Amino acid sequence: MQAKDELIAVNVVIADRTYRLKLKPSDEEKVRHTTKLVNEKLLEFKSQFAGKDMQDYIAMVLIWIATEGANTEANVEIANVQQRLNKMEQLLDEALGE
Repeated sequence: MQAKDELIAVNVVIADRTYRLKLKPSDEEKVRHTTKLVNEKLLEFKSQFAGKDMQDYIAMVLIWIATEGANTEANVEIANVQQRLNKMEQLLDEALGE
């Protein structure tokens, strides 16, 4: 296994519960950002819909994430296209000796 394929242990807290994850170092920032977003949405839903239990709030967050996921997938595709265009530009520059 190469160094870039090694997994690191990361603890994240969602709804006051700690989860230990093993992930690629390159994914850590994304996971932490997602965890922060989930916790923020949990607090938002708890303040908007008082009297529910945590499972209800988690279900609300999951539905929100699934709905927003379509937009996220489009953003990822745009980033992938941008990376490919940058690579093509680099190859053209090298071929033209710039």
